[in-house]
Amino acid sequence: MTAKDMKPDGDISGREWEIARIGVRTFRYTSFIRRGFGHSHPGPPNEALQTLFEIETRGGAKGYAFGIAPDLAERTLRPMLIGENALYREKIWQKLSELQRGNGATLNDAQMALVDVALWDLAGRAFGQPVYRLLGAFRDKIPAYASTMCGDHDMPGGLNSPEAYADFAVQCRDEGYTALKMHPWMPPVPGAPSVDRDIAMCVEVRKRVGDSMHLMLDPYHQYSRQEAKRIGRAIEELGFLWMEEPMREASVSSYQWLCDELDLDICGPETAPGQIWTRAEWIRAGACDILRTGVLDVGGITPVMKTIHLAEANGMSIELHQNGAATLHALGAMQIPGRYYERGLLHPLIDYTKRTPWLATIDDAMDKDGNVHVPTGPGMGWDIDWDFIKTNEVA
Repeated sequence: MTAKDMKPDGDISGREWEIARIGVRTFRYTSFIRRGFGHSHPGPPNEALQTLFEIETRGGAKGYAFGIAPDLAERTLRPMLIGENALYREKIWQKLSELQRGNGATLNDAQMALVDVALWDLAGRAFGQPVYRLLGAFRDKIPAYASTMCGDHDMPGGLNSPEAYADFAVQCRDEGYTALKMHPWMPPVPGAPSVDRDIAMCVEVRKRVGDSMHLMLDPYHQYSRQEAKRIGRAIEELGFLWMEEPMREASVSSYQWLCDELDLDICGPETAPGQIWTRAEWIRAGACDILRTGVLDVGGITPVMKTIHLAEANGMSIELHQNGAATLHALGAMQIPGRYYERGLLHPLIDYTKRTPWLATIDDAMDKDGNVHVPTGPGMGWDIDWDFIKTNEVA
């Protein structure tokens, strides 16, 4: 269905918009992430599985998202979604939010987000518009920062020393990036976490790139208050732009204390549960200087836009977590600083452009000036490689 197929009076409540079918296709691809080894560590090539989630209306409109759990789709989403109007995204999101109570182990925020993404994709495809224009477009491109993988110890040429991070920072700058965020060494890498090694890495990177790049740090997320303050003071002197999640985010008072102790901006919350309500509490508590949200963190594009407006109402900057088309569309509709798009996770031994082989072209190509352009195709604007999915599909 397209916009021209709608009734002359503009009615969108007809049965042609009812969800008639949902489906999941599972397929194989090659991953370069070391499975079962902590947070975002590179590894040798290994076989992984990906899913394509599809929603279709009676009128033939379709929307897609990648990553849904097949069991969740069959047991929980199918009976809930069939018969709903696919354009009633807010109503469906509220139903999913209510359904999370008692089903949080399976219907987590990331899975809930994929339903919302598929519905936005469906609407954009149906009306022949990219999602960010449906949201209310503000800009067409966003500067990207290079977001590294975590440090490693057993990969020659990898991120195995402060000097290696500095080498990679220069490489990223030469590719056009104007900013870099570092994830340092984290367990189970031997010797991690280490405040001294994290600081040494930040010092070496700043020394190598000088003032040519903005720098940010996303360190170990379970440091103590004293450790977080020590790191914060060090990178504050180095002129870093922000730091995120150096402590457990369940302790809002610790972040309130850290914001009071440092002039450095603290960005958060990132992984704390509670979606938009948690972010409202962090603003009220003064627990962050820059608000953090993300499509997979708060349950979809629909609640991401709510957090953007929440930040605007409180005069705060906001930064979006994670990469991908859905994030880009939300950034394209933002009328307040979100300064950057997080492009990654990056590693000197991994070709970032090959991370999504199910797309014929990547959804966040970067130009020579370090900008990523919001996809302008209908919906999410994905160039899905249907032949790849068919060839690698599993029962």
